[in-house]
Amino acid sequence: MGNAKAFLTINRKEAGYRPVVDRVADFGEVEQTLNSEDRMLQASRCMECGVPFCHWACPLGNVIPEWQDLLYKGKWFEAYNLLIKTNNFPEFTGRICPALCEKSCVLNLEHQPLTVRENEVAIAEHAFLEGYVKPNPPQKRTGKKVAVVGSGPAGLAAADMLNRKGHTVTVYEKDEYIGGLLRLGIPDFKLNKEIIERRLDILKAEGIQFETNVEVGKDIPAEKLLSKFDAVCLTIGAGVPRDLPVEGRELKGVYFALDLLKQQNRMVSGQTIPSAQQISAKGKKVLVIGGGDTGSDCVGTSIRQKAAKVTQIEILPAPPEGSNPATPWPAYPNILKTSSSHLEGCERRWSLATKRFIGNKGKVTGVEVQTVEWTQSPEGKFTMKEVGEPEIIPADLVLLSMGFTQPVHEGLLDDLGVKYDARGNVAAVQPNESSVEKVFVAGDVTSGASLVVRAIASGREAAKAIAACLN
Repeated sequence: MGNAKAFLTINRKEAGYRPVVDRVADFGEVEQTLNSEDRMLQASRCMECGVPFCHWACPLGNVIPEWQDLLYKGKWFEAYNLLIKTNNFPEFTGRICPALCEKSCVLNLEHQPLTVRENEVAIAEHAFLEGYVKPNPPQKRTGKKVAVVGSGPAGLAAADMLNRKGHTVTVYEKDEYIGGLLRLGIPDFKLNKEIIERRLDILKAEGIQFETNVEVGKDIPAEKLLSKFDAVCLTIGAGVPRDLPVEGRELKGVYFALDLLKQQNRMVSGQTIPSAQQISAKGKKVLVIGGGDTGSDCVGTSIRQKAAKVTQIEILPAPPEGSNPATPWPAYPNILKTSSSHLEGCERRWSLATKRFIGNKGKVTGVEVQTVEWTQSPEGKFTMKEVGEPEIIPADLVLLSMGFTQPVHEGLLDDLGVKYDARGNVAAVQPNESSVEKVFVAGDVTSGASLVVRAIASGREAAKAIAACLN
């Protein structure tokens, strides 16, 4: 510990966001950066606890106190090298991770946790700026070939680790861009896509082969994939969105959240979308159904598209602010989360169930909602009951953001004959191994929809299992 009293004398300092009036006018990243001196001071606040709960909470097992100390001492090169021992892509997680580590930080007992996430991305950006990040291809190849199907964070992590072992890795992606939902599902105002392209340039230079616009199971039959490669790693995510099959669902103007987000990301990347196909919030009353991060992304995107009004509703009750006795430290707290998008102008409402979509001439004009109350039985089971009278929320554009239920079974998964678990995910009969010989799984395809940081961790574990099988 370089400064044993820093946590007592230095307060938490966040970089903060660009002014609202500026950031809503473009899709540039909203988060600002601190100068190096302030960043090193923030790192000095780490107490290097005897029991590092931050390390315990991180799915990647990042050795957080150690690289905080290196950052405080100005040893940026050493800090980056230690960081990437456990995290393949700190420039991604440093931007979009919900920072489970910070919620478990001992200093969070005083609501002043270490700025772990911001420190992480600062180290990564310094490393790229100073040229520390260079291609390091394996010195020799094993002759073994591995196919990774899906190029999201789990797939990229698995490919990176397998390539380091000297295996020849080919990554298949059904879309035109590499990155999965990391690339098309997360808005540029949270993760500029040049950050992904920069890392992909490194991975390509290290020998990983990428094939885009290839849907395995359709463009390449499953049996051909199995015969061509020594191992296959499935990282296709949980691609089936949760729907809302109520009256009026067929009305024009009701879309899944990713319909909007993917299209906007393509447009920011320079693609031209025919006007008749564009999903635009300009001048419209937008209703986002679902209170999670993807819903928040829809809020920010709609605001940038110049929506007349944006409302976000959630069927669950509003969580408490600040702290929640039901989820005490060091567990991840179930508390109210206010994103940068919410701060840009959004009405948020809770405990509302959607009853039906209302339309005129085939277009949505409003949504009928009903207030609900939640009660918990002594056994812990929650039940919902409707109270009061229904209400109609005017809406010209409705975005369904209620998560994902399972991976797409039709095509590749059914053709392979993998077993599914009770939730419809690909069952892992052994850690990261499917029921089909030499077919492995990682990320949301087997865990269900989760976090980017967990996907990276899962990809790394799958790579270990594959490498052990190929030896």
